[in-house]
Amino acid sequence: MSAEAPVKLTHNEEIKAAFPTLAGTIAATFNDPANDHFSDDDNQFLKFHGSYQQDDRDLRKTGKKYIMMIRGRIPGGIMTAKQYGVFDSLATQYGNNTLRITTRQSIQFHGVVLAGLQPLVKKINECLLSTLAACGDVNRNVMAAPTPAYTRARAQVLADAHMVAMALAPQTKAYHSIWIDGVQIDNSAAENKNFVDPLYGQTYLPRKFKIAFAIPPVNDVDIFTNCLGLIAVVEDDQVIGYNLCVGGGMGRSHGNAQTYPRMADVIGFFTPDKIVEVAKAVLTIHRDFSDRTDRKHARLKYVVAERGVKFMQDQVNQRAGITLEPSKPYEFTTTSDLLGWHQAVDGSWFLGLFVSMGRVKDLGGYKLKTALRHVADAFGKIEFRLTANQNILLANVSAEDKHPINMLLAAYGVKTENQATVLHAASMACPSLPTCGLGLAESERALPGMVERLEKLLAEAGLPDEEIIIRSTGCPNGCARPYMAEIAFVGKAPGRYQVWLGGDVSGTRLNKLWKDGLKEPDLETEFRPVFQRFAKERNAGERFGDWAQRVFLQEPPATN
Repeated sequence: MSAEAPVKLTHNEEIKAAFPTLAGTIAATFNDPANDHFSDDDNQFLKFHGSYQQDDRDLRKTGKKYIMMIRGRIPGGIMTAKQYGVFDSLATQYGNNTLRITTRQSIQFHGVVLAGLQPLVKKINECLLSTLAACGDVNRNVMAAPTPAYTRARAQVLADAHMVAMALAPQTKAYHSIWIDGVQIDNSAAENKNFVDPLYGQTYLPRKFKIAFAIPPVNDVDIFTNCLGLIAVVEDDQVIGYNLCVGGGMGRSHGNAQTYPRMADVIGFFTPDKIVEVAKAVLTIHRDFSDRTDRKHARLKYVVAERGVKFMQDQVNQRAGITLEPSKPYEFTTTSDLLGWHQAVDGSWFLGLFVSMGRVKDLGGYKLKTALRHVADAFGKIEFRLTANQNILLANVSAEDKHPINMLLAAYGVKTENQATVLHAASMACPSLPTCGLGLAESERALPGMVERLEKLLAEAGLPDEEIIIRSTGCPNGCARPYMAEIAFVGKAPGRYQVWLGGDVSGTRLNKLWKDGLKEPDLETEFRPVFQRFAKERNAGERFGDWAQRVFLQEPPATN
């Protein structure tokens, strides 16, 4: 009987094993003024440090212009006013003078050249935030519900989110050496060559890992799209425990049926004193059982899908030293942010500000970036909360500061009421072109115009103020969580999109593929009859996604 052929690991696994500190030659590269970009291998290591090497794809006809994207690690999306001011300054000094709020409650910088990378990351650390593990085969930024719903319970959820983020952070000393000291560590030294992270091991995770905390009834973090979801169970303003969700994820590949979006399963309940143990248990299941031979199949969702819920329950119980209890009742009613002024339960005020496509910038008479910087400078006790819907909440505002903030924002063309139409407020997109190397079609730059065209079609159908959750991504990887939307555009090629329909407002249902190759100029032709039917056939108060699942998607596709 012949011996089995050795398992062929991916190249990423090989280089992680060769450089377990994740240092690569990053510092040596940026310390050499002759360099304008990193090697392919270093580009993989950079992700663990919170950065992607990209190029401006609008300029490719005249040659590659290498630029860096840098992402902060901001647990729960919480920033002090001072920290926000630092990020604003860094965007001006080193980036393209915009801040990009991500769908994971972080901030990305775009357009940074290699010479600006190390000083930018160093200054982020000096303001007591980080970029470590914002990308890469590790736990990413830990999300937590941004909207004030309780007082003590929300504080506890945020504390738990921060504790988990710190407990799951990689321990390599290379990060400090590279970004704080600007020094290349000696990769040949035994302590570096043989480094083993106490949690992740020598080769870290097969791929990324995502965690989020939600507080019902608001699902403003899209809890079921995460590898690990924690649904707070609150009684008398106290978190008595969490319902544990495992195995969510949005990424897929065109033409590969073995890849698919998946919602997490709720597998049990546990008390909050075990939060770190449970988080480590689920992460190490991913570490030990996910596929290291195929990165397209290297997500925890496939372990859960293929091995089952019972397997996950047994593994969590064994690794965390607990016995999961049956899950507690919960209900989600919305995924939306609250825009405008609202009073929190502790008596303070918060202001939800709509940020179109998550891009904080100055444009004409609308100077959102400048306005927010002035708010940060003038009202130092305010908390900046980044949302998973790419908006900003200004929290902990006193009653006497509301009017001055209104006046300051108004001076720069920023509204606090009627900030956007309902359709724009319910839309979001990934950046895609020109910066993302994976982008197949426009997303951020195209979606606002597409939303306006859909608004006109809804008005024609007699539904001028109908809210529909619309999301767009330039590729199928799903960064803007398109497969949970009521309408989603997923890029296939320049000007061509898959269209997915039928998600719901509570973020508890996947949508389904409707059109595999809609051409952007055909938007009206395709959607006009659909909206006309929706207006005539819907039940009272029925949302578009619910109607699409109940009626439209049940019908056989039309033939030409």
